[in-house]
Amino acid sequence: MNKKIIAALQLGSSAHGTAATLARIISFKHAIEDSKCDLLVLPEALLGGYPKGADFGTRVGYRTEQGREDYLAYFQQAIEIDGPEVQALTELAVACNTSIVIGVIERGGSTLYCTALFITQNGEVNKHRKLMPTASERLIWGMGDGSTIPIVDTTAGRVGAAICWENYMPLLRSTMYAKGMDIWCAPTVDDRDIWQASMRHIAYEGRNFLVSACQYQGPPSQNGTSEMALDTNWPVDKPLIRGGSVIVSPMGEVLAGPLYNEEGLISAKVDLDDIIKARYDLDPAGHYSRPDVFKLTVDERARPPFSAE
Repeated sequence: MNKKIIAALQLGSSAHGTAATLARIISFKHAIEDSKCDLLVLPEALLGGYPKGADFGTRVGYRTEQGREDYLAYFQQAIEIDGPEVQALTELAVACNTSIVIGVIERGGSTLYCTALFITQNGEVNKHRKLMPTASERLIWGMGDGSTIPIVDTTAGRVGAAICWENYMPLLRSTMYAKGMDIWCAPTVDDRDIWQASMRHIAYEGRNFLVSACQYQGPPSQNGTSEMALDTNWPVDKPLIRGGSVIVSPMGEVLAGPLYNEEGLISAKVDLDDIIKARYDLDPAGHYSRPDVFKLTVDERARPPFSAE
């Protein structure tokens, strides 16, 4: 038997900023320890925030000064990989003897990236930058390159991550399957019913365990998000993001969740041997891949804006 405990922590970014959000994460330390989880997944853009409903003053052909001020304020809440927030999360991972996957807004020079950090139980840090920001996200986030698509060895198993709608990129999924993983992590802010179908499909397609952690943001009238440039038709008593964190087996069966309309930690005890049993009749990177017919080429070189020669 190869038993592990995998978990998702559902909570939302604080309206009071990154420092308050970090403090809220750390306040769950005892719950994390009590769960005895080997892997803990947290939502997309948790540190730095997901500014749902904001437009940053952008119109076709021009930007407003207020929008630039809004972007500056957002930029100031983002983090750096070598900053104190990551150090605090590293200390949390080591203290709880768990690996953590968490969504952050990362500063890279003057550009922001939607990033998933991998922090192992030994304090090692890796990252994945979102390859394709969706729709208006492209106004505020840069695109990652192929150099940050890691599969990370943890005590829970081999772990990879796709952020929110990256999960709908077939070639990215194929790439990650080919790299070999045990646990697919999906930090997100997508709280729709269809997301649950997608998570079950990806777990079943890849024949891997899957943990999706979604933010929970209460109604604008309760959590301070009314200050954002929300659609005026948004009901004041409707959660901005209702959650939906879920854990799924390699056969597409829901093991825990989905959790809606509240913060909380969900977990499941899993047997990694179930991955091999599930791949008996469908191994997407093995006997079901047909490399004689299909070929996938992935450019994993870093693509900096300039290089000195």
